[in-house]
Amino acid sequence: MVCRIHLPAVVRRCRGQLAAGAVGLILMVTGCAKGPVVSPETSRSGEPRLVQTAKATRQAVTRTVVAIGELVAREDATLSVKVSGRLHRIEVDLGDSVALGQLLAQVEPRDYELELRQAEAFLAQARARLGLPLHGQQDDVDPAETSTVQQARARLVEAQLNRERFGKLAEQGILAQSELEAAEAAYEVAANVHRNALEEANNRLAQLLQRKVEVEIAQKRLVDSSVLAPFAGTVLERRASVGEYLPVGTPILTLVATDPLRLRLEVSEREAGAVRAGQPVRILTDGQPTDYTGAIRRVSPSIDSTTRMLKVEADVPNDGSLRPGAFVQAQITVAQAENTITVPSRALVTFAGIEKVFVIEAGKAVERNVTTGRRHADWVELVHGLGDGELVILNPGNLQTGQSVRIESAPAAADPST
Repeated sequence: MVCRIHLPAVVRRCRGQLAAGAVGLILMVTGCAKGPVVSPETSRSGEPRLVQTAKATRQAVTRTVVAIGELVAREDATLSVKVSGRLHRIEVDLGDSVALGQLLAQVEPRDYELELRQAEAFLAQARARLGLPLHGQQDDVDPAETSTVQQARARLVEAQLNRERFGKLAEQGILAQSELEAAEAAYEVAANVHRNALEEANNRLAQLLQRKVEVEIAQKRLVDSSVLAPFAGTVLERRASVGEYLPVGTPILTLVATDPLRLRLEVSEREAGAVRAGQPVRILTDGQPTDYTGAIRRVSPSIDSTTRMLKVEADVPNDGSLRPGAFVQAQITVAQAENTITVPSRALVTFAGIEKVFVIEAGKAVERNVTTGRRHADWVELVHGLGDGELVILNPGNLQTGQSVRIESAPAAADPST
């Protein structure tokens, strides 16, 4: 069997197909140049797109600022020994709760007890030299009334009287000049002895004060041999064992205070102006079924030049379920019951960081850029960009500005109370 092909007919058929393809491509390019592609809802029927709408309403909404932060201990202290010695005992361990002033550990106290007894003996000796009882709190002493000073004063008075008497006798020619000079010298000696006695009494009084301070130092060193809890908290770490010789400053325990906890937050520069001390805070944590509340207590006076964030701190009561080191999300209430405009969340469109809604003007969809505030599962607050009572299109999808629309159902207002 022989097949014959008519070449002119095949060429004409191919040319026709190529021409039809070229015309189609030209029409496609021309259509793209004229305007946007019409959505399937209008291209087939030529009718406006059916849409659902809701009315933007002004409602009383609590305004909040959302920030990310970290829970830290209110107090975090590493306790060290203030005196050297062998660790005699340690009363707590990891996770133990302690009260303010509770005994946590103690260095061997025997050496410091002996130092105290020695200091007390030196104090008693100093009191005795001033004519005071060996023990007691009475130490008001007049140096001029001590026995050595009184003895020296008596000798001075005697020498003064002798000098005056010998002077009168010398004037009458009864006493030799040498005897008068001897009386004058005895008076000078007595005066110097009296001055030395006063100086010695003052020196003994100063020694008494020194011995008293030494006793206080010895008492303090004995007290410092015991490590007491500076605040109520929980033992985070134990770092020493009984029997170790500990030089001064050796850490033995780490103690943290966890009630209340300190919440450290960073607020963006955009929201920083609304944050004040005393504002309530609601805290959301991973793995916890309930929320926690606190209050802003400390606000940094300036914004960090590197991160452009404002640092704030809040105190959060802790029932034991919160732990330091946890990251949390916080909502700071910056305004109570503020009248703001809200729309359903389904009306908001976000693209490339730009937030917008679609409204209806003269039967056509019009894109409107907005600034949002607080968000809820069912509604969102609009700070700028939309007026009270305006209709917004729900679920706009691929709706474009200028596209004809027709409302499918009656408007439904957003309900921020849910």
